[in-house]
Amino acid sequence: MKIPRFQIPNSRFQILYFTALLFLTAFPPLPAAQTPARPNILLIVGDDMGYADVGFHGVKDIPTPNLDALAASGVRFTNGYVSGPYCSPTRAGLLTGRYQTRFGHEFNPGGATGGLPVTEVTIANRLKAAGYATGLVGKWHLGSLPAMQPQQRGFDEFFGFLGGAHSYFNTQGILRGTEQIKELDYTTDAFGREAAAFIEKHQGGAPWFLYLAFNAVHTPMDATQDRLAKFASLTDQKRRAYAAMMLAMDDAIGVVRKKVASTGQERNTLVFFISDNGGPTMPGVTVNGSRNNPFRGSKRTTLEGGIRVPFVIAWPGRVKPGVFERPVIQLDLTATALTAAGLAATSEAKLEGVNLLPFLGGEKSGAPHDALYWRFGQQMAIRSGDFKLVRYDTNADTLTGDRRQPVSAAKLYNLATDPHEDQDLAATMPAKVKELQAQWDDWNKANVKPLWGAQGTDSGGDEPGAAAAKQKRRAEKTNSRAAPRPRRSRPIFSSTISSVRWRRPPTLAATRQGPRTVSNS
Repeated sequence: MKIPRFQIPNSRFQILYFTALLFLTAFPPLPAAQTPARPNILLIVGDDMGYADVGFHGVKDIPTPNLDALAASGVRFTNGYVSGPYCSPTRAGLLTGRYQTRFGHEFNPGGATGGLPVTEVTIANRLKAAGYATGLVGKWHLGSLPAMQPQQRGFDEFFGFLGGAHSYFNTQGILRGTEQIKELDYTTDAFGREAAAFIEKHQGGAPWFLYLAFNAVHTPMDATQDRLAKFASLTDQKRRAYAAMMLAMDDAIGVVRKKVASTGQERNTLVFFISDNGGPTMPGVTVNGSRNNPFRGSKRTTLEGGIRVPFVIAWPGRVKPGVFERPVIQLDLTATALTAAGLAATSEAKLEGVNLLPFLGGEKSGAPHDALYWRFGQQMAIRSGDFKLVRYDTNADTLTGDRRQPVSAAKLYNLATDPHEDQDLAATMPAKVKELQAQWDDWNKANVKPLWGAQGTDSGGDEPGAAAAKQKRRAEKTNSRAAPRPRRSRPIFSSTISSVRWRRPPTLAATRQGPRTVSNS
């Protein structure tokens, strides 16, 4: 009997078909005997948080009771890292489970066409194919082209914005799916409510995956008046706004965790929490009042202050509360989530993270990784054991904000005794420098050329409609400059003439600006 050839009706379906086939090959379901009840997965990401700015890391001037309760209920990682010191690269690595330098997403996407390459498969793609309901609430920052938007990358539901930064009060650019919303009180509060609604909606059905990506505490420094009033004693106004914004995020996380508990899903929900990079503390970045104590460096550097972040895993009844001190990275969260969901990764998936559950449950001991790696333009780092070899942005030393400053020479630090990275051991331990450099060079062979931003032109990305709005404002400004102005008569002064200073009106060339790029999102 001749078996009829399967006909695929159109090219779009061909793409979907072969993507699904690739997924099933890379992630076959575990045998039934090895498949426990699949948990819900809640992945929470803060934006531009300082390492020191949570209660479980010792902050005194900002209460974070809900984050502290989450950390107390799970495992707090004292050496938790992200694979990039910038917003979008870290998210690209997180959602794919791969170092973002493997596919060129080294910097924040620049222009309207940049974003997570459509050749990459996200954790949402994988979980959706495995029967999970998938949702994203909050910041995307992985491309605004239609093919790059969340609902084309595995998310059934989306509420949030596509770019790298957004007003906390302005509705423009806040989408439900692909539709512009009409009302908004405050993004952080809205994201908490939307996340809680998603959790309630999907209780009792298929397991769910929710990626809750706050834009707090990224600039602009927008805070609600009621929360600002709680920090009246803080004289540093930027720190005061930051504290109020941190409190808002903590409140929203409390709303979400309460919904998980009240719907009876707490013991079957695996929760992750990280920040996307270290706090922006040096001139030239989106400074927000954060603090990275006890580390040196800032967002946009490969020093500890740029890449070591608050990092928590909680799963009541499955993960025993405690502290884990070995180095881990956000890529591990992807591998951990997929394994918990009953998906066995094969080599085709190219995941570079490690399933952390056996280390947390005592089935495995030692370090999950032999080494962790970073490349960010000319900056680099490798951490192996307690030693770290690093080349970093020297703006962290000069604090001038000049983006044209060189990268430092290779420096070697022992983080066990020198977490602030002050005592360079390169001259006294040349063999260790050579060893770590060789390891990094070998890892770097599999990286590719950045798709954009190699010359420092990386951008936070515009919101939908922003380009048109800017063009309209430029046209209005040009028209107003071109309009004739009445000539002012010269005033007559008496003896006080020497105290009066005239200002030359700015020329059109001096005031005219092109599209603004958010280079530090």
